Amino acid sequence: MNKNERPSFLKGRGAAVGIVICFVAVIALVGAYTFNNYQKDIDRQMAKAEEQAEQLTKDETEETTADDITLPETDDTDDTGVEGLSAEDVQDGTDDISAGEAETSGADTSGVWFSEDSVLTWPASGAVIMGYSMDQTVFFQTLEQYKYNPAMVISGEVGETINASAAGIVTNIEETAQTGTTVSLDMGNGYTAVYGQLTDVPLAVGDYVNAGEMIGSLNEPTKYYSIEGPNLYFQVLKDGTPVDPMNFME
Repeated sequence: MNKNERPSFLKGRGAAVGIVICFVAVIALVGAYTFNNYQKDIDRQMAKAEEQAEQLTKDETEETTADDITLPETDDTDDTGVEGLSAEDVQDGTDDISAGEAETSGADTSGVWFSEDSVLTWPASGAVIMGYSMDQTVFFQTLEQYKYNPAMVISGEVGETINASAAGIVTNIEETAQTGTTVSLDMGNGYTAVYGQLTDVPLAVGDYVNAGEMIGSLNEPTKYYSIEGPNLYFQVLKDGTPVDPMNFME
C-alpha cells in the first residue's frame, strides 16, 4: 500500500463528517429563518393589541360624561318618592335657581341695609336638616347624591308661616322645579336672602318687607326633597355669591 494513500474507511468518515456539518448548517439556517419570521409575527400581534387597547381607552373616555348629577334609576311608583325625576329635571331646577338669583326688578333698595355684623332671625320653626356646604359635598337623600349645598335646608310644618329674617325689598318671585315658589329679598349692601318651598305668598316685586313680616306659608316639598320632607330652602348671597347663613343667625 502506498504510504500517502489513506485508508478507505478514513475517507468515508471524512465524507460523513462533511455531510453532518452541512446538515447542521442547513438546520441552523432554517431555524434562523423560522425564528426571524416568528419574531416578526409576534411584533405585528403586539402592535395590533396595543392599537386595539388605545382605541378602547379612547372610546371609554369619549363615553364618560362630566355630568355633575346622576340620578338613581326610578319609575313613577318608585318608593324614593322621586316621581318622574330625570337628570334633565335636576339640571333645569339648578338653572332655574341660578337664573332667579340673577334677576332683579330695579326696585329702590336705598332704604335697606345689611352688613357682615347684622343678625338674621330664624325664618322657620324646625331644625337644620342640611347645612350650607360649599367646601365639601353633602348627601341629598332624595337624589341619592353627594352635592355641594349653597343654602340651609330647615325642616318645618306644611302651612306654617315663614317670616323675613331681615328687612328687605322683594326683587324676585318665581316658580322653580327645585324649590317651588321662591322669593328673593334684597337686604342692602349686596346681600340677598332667598326663601324657597313657599306657597300663598302675599307679596309683589318691589314690596318692602320688615324683619319678622310674613313672606308666605311653607308648602309641600318639591320632588327634589320628597324624602327630606317639608322644609324651607334658605339662602344668603353676597354680591351674587352664596355665603353661610349660620354666620348671621342669632
